[in-house]
Amino acid sequence: MKAKNPNHLPTVFTDTPKSLERSIIAQNCVCCGSDNLTRAPAILMPFIAARALGWYPVEINQSWGLRTVKKGNAYTICNTLSCNHCDLLFLDIRFSSFEMQMLYSDYRGKDYTTLRDHFEPGYAAKNKKIKASQGNAIVAESFLKEHLTLPVTILDWGGDSGENTPFSIHSRVVHIYDISNTTTVPGAKLISKREAESQKYDLIVLSHVLEHVPYPAEVLSSVSKSMSKQSVLYIETPCELIMRSDDPLKFQKKKHWHEHINFFSKNSLLNLIDRGGLKLLALREIETKTAGESPWIFQIACALA
Repeated sequence: MKAKNPNHLPTVFTDTPKSLERSIIAQNCVCCGSDNLTRAPAILMPFIAARALGWYPVEINQSWGLRTVKKGNAYTICNTLSCNHCDLLFLDIRFSSFEMQMLYSDYRGKDYTTLRDHFEPGYAAKNKKIKASQGNAIVAESFLKEHLTLPVTILDWGGDSGENTPFSIHSRVVHIYDISNTTTVPGAKLISKREAESQKYDLIVLSHVLEHVPYPAEVLSSVSKSMSKQSVLYIETPCELIMRSDDPLKFQKKKHWHEHINFFSKNSLLNLIDRGGLKLLALREIETKTAGESPWIFQIACALA
């Protein structure tokens, strides 16, 4: 009998529609729903494990009295999953709502920064540079301007303080929905998810959100409730360096996971948009400048199909 490939996940049979499936450990691609996944071992970075799960690294030594376990440092293990249908690269652990709240409450605040600097020395100084570089929405505005008629009403979903909300000075309304509950800048108003879903907006901004969330399709489903036929949804996500590689075995090189638990390809984003009942208006990949670095991003404009 031919041995099974240990890196290939078995097909999972379920009566639950794939768009509604939820699992602590992903069994299907969170973009396209495929169960044709390949995996490779990785670790969850200590800061994320500690803040979201309360799990800290330990050193296993003689005092543990474990006869069959090797001595050394123990970290939170996980798997890198690669979708063979849409090329999404993602963490197999899918955080609960409670764990997401633990991770992102008071995002980049004092407690967050202190804990992260403990595990990642130098982060506190880097955080100051990140905050100093915020407030530049020009790249988003240049991409969106041909799709909008100003002034607009805006919902910035996951928009933190609203400091980076595009077209905020050309808006009639700027509403922010964010689980971090950060104090908003003047002119922006923090609202609940229920309030956001009960209104329609000209522009919905979903900037650097989807790479963080366990079920991006659910976020698009929620966001679409705030859209009319005339609304434009702006999506911005990282175009990660590893995803720009043509290496078919790149999933084996993704050995650690941090805040970004979804690494998107163009194909995975198109599948996600299609499954979300949206139509593509425009998409581009562009190099940007922030905090002394030059990350690439995906920019997408879409509307209800």
